[in-house]
Order: sequence, then C-alpha cells, then structure tokens
Amino acid sequence: MRPLNEPAPTDLDKIAAALNDPGYAVVPNFLDENTSLGLLEEIRFSRERGGLREAAVGRGDKKQVDGEIRSDHVLWLDPSDLSPAQSCYWSALESVRTSLNRELFLGLFDLEAHLACYPPGAFYKAHLDCHRGISARTVSVILYLNREWTPKDGGLLRLYTNRETGSSGPFADITPEFGKLVLFLSADFWHEVLPTHRERFSLTGWFRKREASLI
Repeated sequence: MRPLNEPAPTDLDKIAAALNDPGYAVVPNFLDENTSLGLLEEIRFSRERGGLREAAVGRGDKKQVDGEIRSDHVLWLDPSDLSPAQSCYWSALESVRTSLNRELFLGLFDLEAHLACYPPGAFYKAHLDCHRGISARTVSVILYLNREWTPKDGGLLRLYTNRETGSSGPFADITPEFGKLVLFLSADFWHEVLPTHRERFSLTGWFRKREASLI
C-alpha cells in the first residue's frame, strides 16, 4: 500500500510530462483531505494571531513592500520546524522533486515555501517568479486551500501560456480550488492573481537549483 500523501506513479508521470510540454501542470486533490484541512487551519491560526506579514517584492537591499504590485500576507516555512501537516506536504513534494529530476534532469535540490493569505480585494500583478539575473527558482508550486470557491469569489490565477509574448499574450485562468496543485516553470511563465472577493489561502513554493547568475 502506498503511504498516505505519497503521489501515485501515474500522477508523477503526468506532472513530468506536462512540465516538459506545455510547461505547466494542474493536479486536483493532490493531498488527502485531512492534510489539506490541517494546512488551511494553520494559515487561519497564523493570520488570527498576527503571524502573517505583508509580502515584499524584490531581492536583497531592493526588497520592499509595494501594495501597488501585491497585497497578500505570508509566513515562510522553516524546513527544520514543520508541523505534521506541513511535513506531509513537504514529503509529497519531495517525491515530485525526485521524479522531475529523474525524468527531466532539472537539477532541483531543495524547496522553499510560505503560507499565503489574500484578504478581500488583494491581488498580485503580472510577474515572473525568477528574480532578474538569478536562476535558482526553477519550478513554481502552488497548493490551493479554498473550500467551496465559486466564480463570483474572483482570485483566479491567470497564467500567460505563450512563453514568447509574456503577459500580453494568451492565458489560462485557474480556479484556486481546495486541494488543487499547480506547477509551472518559474522563468518561463508570467502570471498574476486577479483581485479576490473573499479570503484566499494557498501554500506557495519553489523548487530551486543551486543558485547561479544568468548574466
């Protein structure tokens, strides 16, 4: 019997195939419901006790909070101090990482991730996840934790699907439904979070290669 939250080999194969072409994958019900509910409760608890902080943009000495670009709140996870639910999430993604390295030779060596809450009215304008001049972030990974999400709730992930035209080209709108995992190549796909009309929760992460300059 496969361990709880261990992705099925067929799911791992589908993820690798989709990241190879077209470059992004959508996986419903990635974790078991109890684990996803545990993660949702942790985000709510962190928000209620003031543990989430306004998300910043930029890197290093250029890092700053800019509400004109993004207005979500986050709490970074510490891999050495994970809750049971976070450990299940981390273990499941470790299986994904191993599979992607085996199938696509991506050289992914670790994961960084944070809890995220978008309050009503929050958004994140179109951007790439790979910082300019830095190639570490390779695959973006988002687990959505929103129960009974409806079209009127907004908050869609808009993924621009043409790598050549960026944020001026065609796009796919992805609903942030409970348990859905979305993966895409960080340096290739512009994306944005459209304004949300209710609280929107996710666990956002990146598989990274060893950091190297692109220039």
